[in-house]
Formats: sequence, C-alpha cells, structure tokens
Amino acid sequence: MDIVIKGRHTTVPERFRSHVAEKLSKLDKIAHKVIRVDVEVTAEANPRQTDRSERVELTLHSKGPVIRAEAAAADRYAALDLATDKLVARLRKAADRRRVHRGSRTPISVAAATAGLDGASTIPAQPTPAPAPPAVTPAATAVTAVEEPLDAYAVPDSGPMVVREKTHRAEPMTLDQALYEMELVGHDFYLYVDAESKMPSVVYRRRGYDYGVIRLDV
Repeated sequence: MDIVIKGRHTTVPERFRSHVAEKLSKLDKIAHKVIRVDVEVTAEANPRQTDRSERVELTLHSKGPVIRAEAAAADRYAALDLATDKLVARLRKAADRRRVHRGSRTPISVAAATAGLDGASTIPAQPTPAPAPPAVTPAATAVTAVEEPLDAYAVPDSGPMVVREKTHRAEPMTLDQALYEMELVGHDFYLYVDAESKMPSVVYRRRGYDYGVIRLDV
C-alpha cells in the first residue's frame, strides 16, 4: 500500500508523516486490496476557526469504489484520528456490502423498491449494518511526500477564482450503485452516468434520509 502525503498551504514535517504511515498501515487488516491512500493536510489561516484550523482528507484507492473521509480539528493529529475513524466505518460498510451481495441475502435495489411509486421524487436510503471486518493479509507500506506551493491558489487579477479542478473516469452505473458510492466518499451529491438511460445524472441528499436525482437530457 502506497501512502501519498500532500500539504496545502502548509508544510508537513517528517514526524507527522511517520505518524500517518504508522496509523494508516493498520488499514491493511480491514481494507480490500488497497492500492494507495492519498493524504491531504490543509491549514486554515482564519483566526476565527482555530478549533478547525487543521483539516485532513483521506482518499483510499483500491480495485473497488474510491472511499473518502475528512475531518477538521485544532491540530492535525486529532483531525487525522477523526478522519481515520470515518474511513474505517466506510470500509466496514463496503466489506459488509460485498458479503451480502455474494451470499443469498441480496437486498432489493433502490430502483426496484420504488418502481411502484407514482410520481416519486425521492428515494429512501437503505440502512446497512456494520459487522466485524474481514481479515486481509498486511502489505508493505510506502510513503510519498508531495508538497504544494503555498501560492498555488493566489487570487487572480480579475474573474472568478477556480481553486480546484478534478477529472474522474466514469463507468456507467445503476442508481443503487451511485447511492452506495456517494455514501463511501461522504458527499452530499454524486455525479454519474446512468447505465440504463445513458444520461449524465446527479443523485443528492435531501432532508432526513431521502435522496433526489437530477438527469441531463443531452
């Protein structure tokens, strides 16, 4: 398992890098064929946010869906602990889903459960239990340092400021899979290509435990 550590608006000392490597090496025991974990540490300069001045974002890449977690605290060590706890919880949810779908207890899909609802605009979420994780043989861990220049996000002279751009490969998927992957990355929305309609779509979280879907007819 490779660990890539990047600092945004901050430097990441070797002591913290060693701590990250030691803490994340335990993921091998519960994760499924982890390839790489990206660790991004961000420092907030706003003095009004001292209790959330350090943010740690973890992104786990494997042969399955990307799993992500982030947290903020007064120091980066506490933020790392909180983010790791969230990541472990999502890893266990992913492990449980694999066991359920490989056995005889395959749950009904979201689309099938709502097929008979006329004019339904929301989709109920399906709660998933979190049993003990499966054992996985530990793998070697490599840590890579990536430093981002402090002035990489300087305010431009004119026009809107784009602070981040991301490009992801997209494989068509069902609505049920899109909901599942949205939960694993901890976002309130998820952009995907619907496998049935071939439309670019967004599933998003609404109040309570409901979801909505927006599709683009191109």
